[in-house]
Amino acid sequence: MDALLLSRWQFAITTVYHFLFVPVTLGLSIFVALLETCYVRTKRPAWKAACQKLVKFFGTLFVINFSMGVVTGIVQEFHFGMNWSEYSRFMGDIFGAPLALEALTAFFLESTMLGVWLFGWNRLSEKAHCLAIWLVAFASNLSAFWILVANSFMQHPVGYVLRNGRAEMSDFLALVTNPYVVGEYSHTFFSGMATAGFVVLAVSAWKVLHDAASRAAFRQSLMAGALFMFVGFLGAAGSGHLHTQYLAASNPMKLASMEALWETEDPAPFAIVASIDEQAHKNTSELKVPALFSFMLYNQPSGAVQGINDLQAAQESQYGPGDYRPDVTGLFWSFRFMVGIGGVMILLALAVFLLTWKGDPLRFPLLLRAIPWLLPLVYVVNSCGWYIAEAGRQPWIVVGLQKTADAVSPNLTGADVSLTMIVFTVVYLALAIVALGLAFRYIKHTAIPFEGRA
Repeated sequence: MDALLLSRWQFAITTVYHFLFVPVTLGLSIFVALLETCYVRTKRPAWKAACQKLVKFFGTLFVINFSMGVVTGIVQEFHFGMNWSEYSRFMGDIFGAPLALEALTAFFLESTMLGVWLFGWNRLSEKAHCLAIWLVAFASNLSAFWILVANSFMQHPVGYVLRNGRAEMSDFLALVTNPYVVGEYSHTFFSGMATAGFVVLAVSAWKVLHDAASRAAFRQSLMAGALFMFVGFLGAAGSGHLHTQYLAASNPMKLASMEALWETEDPAPFAIVASIDEQAHKNTSELKVPALFSFMLYNQPSGAVQGINDLQAAQESQYGPGDYRPDVTGLFWSFRFMVGIGGVMILLALAVFLLTWKGDPLRFPLLLRAIPWLLPLVYVVNSCGWYIAEAGRQPWIVVGLQKTADAVSPNLTGADVSLTMIVFTVVYLALAIVALGLAFRYIKHTAIPFEGRA
């Protein structure tokens, strides 16, 4: 295989690995901060002691996850110089600014305050210690903002000029206020809440079922995790819907590919399932709901939606000959997996919260056993969302400005990439196994006695 294809595979693998940990960091930092706020404000001595242990318990899981996120994220930055030097040359003036701000304004604050929080127990006042974890949560999510500012430019370039064969920043405020950032960031923020909530839910369900001494304490976190997860998935659904509407104007090719809508239709139907023939540029069979896609996009039962074939012709006219269609099959099914699983998770979170709020969760042992096994589904949802965002702009690495094929390092060989891809994948797999082993061991052997209710 050539260096371009292998470089794309390598970056995809390392990014998926990294993105396994990022949403948990974003959401769990907020959950731990809320839990510590509960600890600081409660007036009940028995619950205060148990709540502090819960803070330390989920805080330890946060630290394990945070460490893996840092390790896997550092390697990504080297890709830009090693695999994508032409991209770095073309985009460095713009892409470098938000990445530098991410390090200066977010990562340094996050790592410093995390150290203060870890070693500040019994050294700081309760309120000062609680403030430290809130600053960690703020910095974690600020870090995501700067990364998504850079990514949003690749999806929807603004605030730039082309000079001497390079894209140069002309308006920093336009870069930061790019409308694409709003959809990407809000969706990522709520996805982090949903993922972290499910992690809390899965851990708490296992502890309620298998650790009698900790059952009362983890019943509280079970209910809290379900509520946190419900808000996260509901917010992700709402922000995702609004962002999909925005795609109709900013990237109609991605939108049409998510729906496998080959021909412009007015009104456009929504396909539930489809057999897609990308060579013939059509769907060979599909089950669809008439006019639903137009209704979702414009809140009315009619409205033309541009099809892939018309968009392909328009882009050939604008940019010259070439295939401007992304992976239609992959986008179509990724979108449906993301939406379908997300909908099931909303119902699951609501059911667990109501059942736990109304009574003893042990009345439903099969549900408690099933929840930890369902945890991988939330990571599937996140990976599908990442795939839609990144694969949906192909063949562009920066939409309308630079194609992915033009961004790869010119002197790179397939053998070079193959070797490093194998090494990175094996090392990442080993690190993931170690991190999961540490987390499982800690979950299994940590007890939090508590008598009564919060």
